[in-house]
Amino acid sequence: MQRRNFLAGAVGAGALGAGAGALGVGAALAPAAGSPGVRRVRTGLDQLVASDFAVLAGQRVGVVSNPTGVDGAYRHLVDLMHGSGQVRLTAAFGPEHGFRGSAQAGGSEGTGVDARTGIPVYDAYGASLARWESMFTEAGVDTVVFDIQDVGVRFYTYIWTMYTSMVAAARVGKRYVVLDRPNPIGGRAYGPMMTAPYTSGVGLKEIVQQHGMTVGELARFFNGTFLPVEAGRPVDLHVVRCEHWKRDRLAADTDVPWVMPSPNMPTPDTALVYPGTGLFEGVASITEGRGTCRPFELIGGLATDFDHHWSDRLNARDLPGVEFREAYFAPTSAGQKPALLNKLCAGVEVKVVDRAVYDPIRTAVAMLVEAHKYPAFAWRRDSWDAVRPYWIDKLTGSPRLRTQIDAGADVDDVVGAWADELAAFDRQRQPYLLY
Repeated sequence: MQRRNFLAGAVGAGALGAGAGALGVGAALAPAAGSPGVRRVRTGLDQLVASDFAVLAGQRVGVVSNPTGVDGAYRHLVDLMHGSGQVRLTAAFGPEHGFRGSAQAGGSEGTGVDARTGIPVYDAYGASLARWESMFTEAGVDTVVFDIQDVGVRFYTYIWTMYTSMVAAARVGKRYVVLDRPNPIGGRAYGPMMTAPYTSGVGLKEIVQQHGMTVGELARFFNGTFLPVEAGRPVDLHVVRCEHWKRDRLAADTDVPWVMPSPNMPTPDTALVYPGTGLFEGVASITEGRGTCRPFELIGGLATDFDHHWSDRLNARDLPGVEFREAYFAPTSAGQKPALLNKLCAGVEVKVVDRAVYDPIRTAVAMLVEAHKYPAFAWRRDSWDAVRPYWIDKLTGSPRLRTQIDAGADVDDVVGAWADELAAFDRQRQPYLLY
């Protein structure tokens, strides 16, 4: 194994210095437990620590995690295990952005050794089933522990890291433990269903766009729905549940610390809009605000091509729970859109004014419909996929949304097209819900 000295320290440790913002605590933390209306919630990790790691006794443990795997005092799961004397910790496995969270979108930290604990850290981003099986075997694990804060959206890749590692664990006879965490955008499902011809790393299986489940519930759903086919059997699954979380509670309603799940997910407000504005990754001529202080809340294209009429038209629609501010900005990170890097962009800032009625996906459909009226609007095409070149199709699960908008469909037509599949998915997931 190539030895690389990983960033030392638990999340938030002084040794991380000026880089700690990218690796640990986000720009906005959850309110203090004593704040009015805030509920005390114990995560799966909190429950595990309180039990003195009872469910892992006598097991050789490998951990799939990133900087979000912390307890209420921002102590990381791996650091707690290493210092407990109760757990035989053998390895960690890093997803997209890496185990300590220092890599940007589409990147990872590589394979090496963690400086604080001395355990091997495997680069698991995009790993195939065969690679997962090999890593589990090489690390000598009996039990795999998953603890990552998801944001509740199909195209956020951590849930597929969990799924693929579950399948691999089932195939090689390993136990799988999920330390559950609240879904920061609540427990309701929205949006279109993934279809088999359009599966990819941003949607491996047939679930809806905003799945409305915790990772523990998703693990149960995956185990009962997909693993019997793909792995030949379910995995030996144990979910350490949260305590005091309810499905109608958002991140701001709890005292669970907010740690950035990825570099462009700085606050709970970002997570709230992401199920919708994440779709702008599929538009070549519009940036989703990467490299600004408000990624996925600031959306715009070149100021020579887009203008104030976009926000005016959106506000005229009187969409529930949201208002739009005319905005100008220059993104310092462009992802797959280098033509927009450091260029003046004009567009909107999405301002959620009533979280109870706000629908991020319907809102984003309205934004796409209005943006499509500009001559410069163009869907992102990827040359490496000649059969399925449109990234928006992979994000939404089929060509339907793109072709409807291209044909002039309005918001009600686009949203209404997925009503039946959403209702069917909602029924399908019910037996696997925990809260």
